[in-house]
Amino acid sequence: MPGETVEYHSIQLIRDEFLMNVQKFASNIQRTMQQLEGEIKLEMPTISVEGEVSDLAADPETVDILEQCVINWLNQISIAVEGQLKKTPQGKGPLAEIEFWRERNATLSALHEQTKLPIVRKVLDVIKESDSMLVANLQPVFTELFKLHTEASDNVRFLSTVERYFKNITHGSGFHVVLDTIPAMMSALRMVWIISRHYNKDERMIPLMERIAWEIAERVCRVVNLRTLFKENRASAQNKTLDARNTLKLWKKAYFDTRAKIEASGREARWEFDRKRLFERTDYMATICQDLSDILQVLEEFYNIFGPELKAVTGDPKRIDDVLCRVDGLVTPMENLTFDPFSIKSSQFWKYVMDEFKIEVLVIEKEAKHFIDESFKTLRSAEAAFDMLLKFKHIRSREAVNRQMMMKFNDILAQYCKEVIEKSIAAIALKIHLAKCEQLNSTVKQKYLEVGRTMKEYEDRKYEQWMEATEQVLPALMKKSLLTKSSTAAEEPWTSERGAVFAINFSPALREIINETKYLEQLGFTVPELARNVALQEDKFLRYTDGIQRMLDHYHTLIGTLNEAESVLLNDHSQELLRVFRSGYKRLNWNSLGIGDYITGCKQAIGKFESLVHQIHKNADDISSRLTLIEAINLFKYPAAKSEEELPGVKEFFEHIERERARDVDHMVRWYLAIGPLLTKVEGLVVHTNTGKAPRLASYYEYWEKKIYEVLTKLILKNLQSFNSLILGNVPLFQTETILTAPEIILHPNTNEIDKMCFHCVRNCVEITKHFVRWMNGSCIECPPQKGEEEEVVIINFYNDISLNPQIIEQAVMIPQNVHRILINLMKYLQKWKRYRPLWKLDKAIVMEKFASKKPPCVAYDEKLQFYSKIAYEVMRHPLIKDEHCIRLQLGHLANTVQENAKSWVISLGKLLNESAKEELYSLHEEMEVLNRCV
Repeated sequence: MPGETVEYHSIQLIRDEFLMNVQKFASNIQRTMQQLEGEIKLEMPTISVEGEVSDLAADPETVDILEQCVINWLNQISIAVEGQLKKTPQGKGPLAEIEFWRERNATLSALHEQTKLPIVRKVLDVIKESDSMLVANLQPVFTELFKLHTEASDNVRFLSTVERYFKNITHGSGFHVVLDTIPAMMSALRMVWIISRHYNKDERMIPLMERIAWEIAERVCRVVNLRTLFKENRASAQNKTLDARNTLKLWKKAYFDTRAKIEASGREARWEFDRKRLFERTDYMATICQDLSDILQVLEEFYNIFGPELKAVTGDPKRIDDVLCRVDGLVTPMENLTFDPFSIKSSQFWKYVMDEFKIEVLVIEKEAKHFIDESFKTLRSAEAAFDMLLKFKHIRSREAVNRQMMMKFNDILAQYCKEVIEKSIAAIALKIHLAKCEQLNSTVKQKYLEVGRTMKEYEDRKYEQWMEATEQVLPALMKKSLLTKSSTAAEEPWTSERGAVFAINFSPALREIINETKYLEQLGFTVPELARNVALQEDKFLRYTDGIQRMLDHYHTLIGTLNEAESVLLNDHSQELLRVFRSGYKRLNWNSLGIGDYITGCKQAIGKFESLVHQIHKNADDISSRLTLIEAINLFKYPAAKSEEELPGVKEFFEHIERERARDVDHMVRWYLAIGPLLTKVEGLVVHTNTGKAPRLASYYEYWEKKIYEVLTKLILKNLQSFNSLILGNVPLFQTETILTAPEIILHPNTNEIDKMCFHCVRNCVEITKHFVRWMNGSCIECPPQKGEEEEVVIINFYNDISLNPQIIEQAVMIPQNVHRILINLMKYLQKWKRYRPLWKLDKAIVMEKFASKKPPCVAYDEKLQFYSKIAYEVMRHPLIKDEHCIRLQLGHLANTVQENAKSWVISLGKLLNESAKEELYSLHEEMEVLNRCV
């Protein structure tokens, strides 16, 4: 029952909501326990830190122990942070992203809370008070931890506001839940975009949107299963495919609606997201769902036609069953696909399947129409057939088959005439038939009487009207011109965009009069003499109309191949062709004797015009091929890597690009210079001159100059975009060294030099358009050099226009900015090496002297030697290569330098220890000498 179904769905929704909330509660308990217990526990110092900070900082032994403790903390925090940064969401849906930030927040929160413990704060205060070398390393590590923890906490807080919507999309009970969820979810995402400090950037919001699109697409893939779809109830399957299509379309519509609201507000950052990433797959899947819905509709229409009513009327149930078997077989290829129909990579395979389906549908339709034509000629009952046709007028079925059936009223009338009227003795036949009708029941008999009386009155009235109309209309129809002419595309039935358009002017009414005359004469009716003469010439008129139609189709097809520039170019030749056509719509009519000669003359004129068009198109294709070659040039051909670990240097990288570019520009200029002679050749064909500046071709020169401008613009823009993608890609293209120039760590070449080389490379890419000299107005001849201010020679080229293109300016500015941003990130990465800065920043002699003045024991020397030896060992264990987008940072030279500095401290401490030991030894020796003398 309907009420029970609604109640069942309500219970199901409550159950799903309850289970999701229980799961969320359990996850929160687990995360809370992790934060309380702490998966990563900082090792606390083994000594007491009670007392004043200054007193503890004055004790070298205490400071050394606490320094080791802090080093352990820094290592633990660094390892934890690096581990979190390497993690990625475990899944492709939006819920996986929320879970990812929750896990990161739990881990970093536990660490962050431990750093705020009183004992930890006190240890750090002691280290700062003692002027330890570790102070320089503390701030970066703790700042990074705080920043990442704040980010994770904020992201969890804001993403939790949209979690319910994500769960509905992933686990909702049906598409109706998803359809209700998407608009509200998009509004919630807009609030996150406005308020969040991290999800207000494209690099965060686009991947999240992409995950949502993936989840919606996967939901459709799971529900719309082609292996079972066509076995389900047809109405249910139809609703399922339409709901899936509407869900996919609503995802895009909701995005653009929200985007429009953001733009209308004028206060929020705009959503300029990559539409291909968000909608390419869902748009394609929507078309597939529409195809599936169309397939189900086709099946429904066939089943509506070939039902029990048609079997009863035609008396051939076996043949109808055979047709239905073929209809069932339409979906067999869809049920046995070897590819994923929802994958855009399989679009060609799906297109092939749909094309085969449509062809098979046409075959079945053709067979069905043939079957109907045969069946209605041998009707069992005119009454049943008439009732069935009336019923079919209100049932949705295949349009072509339905139209064929609606044309069967004539067959039913013929069957009825066999039963009621016998040619010209209709009244006698009617009486005889009515006598036979006594055996029929009264209802059927009354129906026949009413239909017979109505049909007789209808026939008499229609015949009188036809005779009168034919005598009045036929002479005027025969005097109509052969053609009608139109010069606008808006007038029906013409649909051309330019030039004169013609249509054959053989009236449908004239065709109808010819057919009616033939049939009426067969039935023994009297027809007008003119109508009989016209009907006798039917074959001739069919031959003329067919010839004229073919000629016009040829003409319109030929005119349709011309673009606007070619239409203007060939205007005189077109007018000459129209003069040949003129008699067809001015002088000749269907009574004329010269129609055959007219058709022949038109064909010859069209053939001559076609030859000229083909020659012009051949030259245009030659020009287009050269422009295609120019557009396909890669202006950023960078050198290949020398090996897996060694890339070209910065200078080598950009010099190689410039060399390859110069070689390609030479080829491009040669292709460009070949365009002028080709246009001169067109001039010879059209106006029979070869000056390169024919006035008749002025607009044609302008057309190709615009094409050249568009090609050069696309060339520059495409290359800049491609190079920008390489810059931001994850494949390193060149490398730079890192060197220590005390007291700073710098790149070699430095950042300014790299920025400058990148800027020059991009600028030179745009400036290649200076090699393409513009043509003089109204010609295809290059402009000669002009004298500017102060006798300066000015070459008029495409650079002045192309360099002002906003998109090119944007890309040309963006590439150096992106390179600079990458260099800044690399410099930030080098900050961690500054922890070793005391090795070269502190004055070694002063530090050694201060240390020696304390007369430390050998244990203190050993600890210092271990510390510096450990640094010398650790620096070589760091990654010696750092890849940041297109730049590889080589750290080997820096690591060696730091190691040498650490070793020099070891050597200095060794010398100091040696001197201290010598002094102790000499002192001991003197004491022994004194004791010997006393003995």
